[in-house]
Amino acid sequence: MSDLDIHPAETIAHPALAEGPVFRRIPSREVPLGGLRAMTVTRTIPERTLPTVGAWCFLDQSGPDAITMRLLPHPHTGLQTVTWPFVGRVRHRDSTGSDIIIYPGQLNLMTSGHGIAHSEFSPEEREEAVHLLQLWVALPSHAAGIAPHFEQHSNLPRIRRGGLDLTVVMGELEGVRSPATVYSPLVGAEMRLVAGSTATIAVDPGHEYAILVIEGTLTVAGEDIDPGPLLYLGTGRESLELTAPDEGVLAFLLGGEPFDEDLVMWWNFVGRTHEDIALARTQWEDRDSRFGVVAGHGDDRIPAPPMPPIRLTARRRRPNLGD
Repeated sequence: MSDLDIHPAETIAHPALAEGPVFRRIPSREVPLGGLRAMTVTRTIPERTLPTVGAWCFLDQSGPDAITMRLLPHPHTGLQTVTWPFVGRVRHRDSTGSDIIIYPGQLNLMTSGHGIAHSEFSPEEREEAVHLLQLWVALPSHAAGIAPHFEQHSNLPRIRRGGLDLTVVMGELEGVRSPATVYSPLVGAEMRLVAGSTATIAVDPGHEYAILVIEGTLTVAGEDIDPGPLLYLGTGRESLELTAPDEGVLAFLLGGEPFDEDLVMWWNFVGRTHEDIALARTQWEDRDSRFGVVAGHGDDRIPAPPMPPIRLTARRRRPNLGD
């Protein structure tokens, strides 16, 4: 997973005070993936008013579309990448030696720590239907420099009651915990509701939450949300009432303890300062051993874009600007 925008803007996340329950729609935007024009994604975070939801700092949706995925080796620092497919397969290779195919219902979790490189290809290197979410989780400072590693999880815990079928992909919800490794309190969960059903899920009032609807129209505490925008719900809620009034719904829940550290995000790097980002870029371009080598690609890799002509400095999360 990569931010392959050929002109990436800097994203500076300064933690905000909890703002209580809100309904804020964060619009999605289309992002072509650099010079590899095989795919365009829709992105909701980071966004100028909402750089993070808990430790979640990046959310792309790819598809549904028939594509040939061909993302050459590229680097990451200071984050975890989360790949969650609804349709299709992806071959993941990385510089820890992983070489694995992911299928729908499986979680690929790559922890970059101080540095990793990986590639993502269609398994047969031909056009295939793909629909998936790709997300980043920012690592807190105590874990940002750990050794890189990779996990795949196929048997994730589920919560089923009434018309709700919920898979806990990351973190914990209602006392049910995913086996995936996390470094801060958070949750990521796929939610499916049958048409005409209503369900209530208990959440932590000290955490912030957001919901991305993938299919159907979901009513959340009386507020309708369609596919496209991310519905940010803020903090201070003890439960979420979910209704699928007319058709079945597929959605994804993000949440977590508000992240209390400044972050500098640029291209595929998460750091704390301008110097962190500049060093990572230089080392990637110099083929430094920090990122290792992804087997099977020879010297092919994605070059880093030029650094912006400004110093990356922190800015605060902006107040609610309305829907």
